[in-house]
Order: sequence, then C-alpha cells, then structure tokens
Amino acid sequence: MKTNLARELRRRETNAEKALWARLRKSQLEGVKFRRQQPIGPYIVDFASFEKRVIVEIDGGQHNESEVRGRDEERAEWLKEKGYHVLRFWNNEVLVNMEGVLEVIRQALR
Repeated sequence: MKTNLARELRRRETNAEKALWARLRKSQLEGVKFRRQQPIGPYIVDFASFEKRVIVEIDGGQHNESEVRGRDEERAEWLKEKGYHVLRFWNNEVLVNMEGVLEVIRQALR
C-alpha cells in the first residue's frame, strides 16, 4: 500500500530531505503548504504543493544511473501530464546551496 511506503520513506528521509523539509514545512516558503513523501497516482513524490501544483524531488547518486534516470523521466512526464511542475535537485545541491534551491522553488510557486 502506497501510504505505508510513504510513511516508511518519511521515517528514512535523507539529510537533504530533512534540511529542505525544515524550510518548507508549516507553509514557511511563500505561505504555500507542502506535503512530504506524498502519493500521487502510481508514484510517491518527495515534496508536493497541491495548491500550486509543484513537486520537488531530491535525488541521490543512484539517480545518475541510466536505468533510474529513465524511470525518473517517465515519472516526470506522467506528473507533467497531470498538470504538475516538477523540480529536481541533487542531495548535495540542497545541502550546499539551500538558498539557491529555495529561490528556484519560489520562482516555480509564482
């Protein structure tokens, strides 16, 4: 069941996910509510704003493998077809350039 997997993913979040969630939770960014590890259709996305139809994905090194990249592209395409704007960031990018990541998210929310 997707909700059980989403709960498990919330318990096992990465340092980058923790850091970004600390800045997104409680509508801190532009007053927009985000949910984390949210099931949408056949997928579970890292962060989603249903109000603004923005999804934020945080990727680790495994997402650089061609097979995983292909699945990520299919997933992004499916989400775009459903009206979502998908943003992707590397773990390292979130950890070393949080303000830059937040600015890209702010722009997508406008």
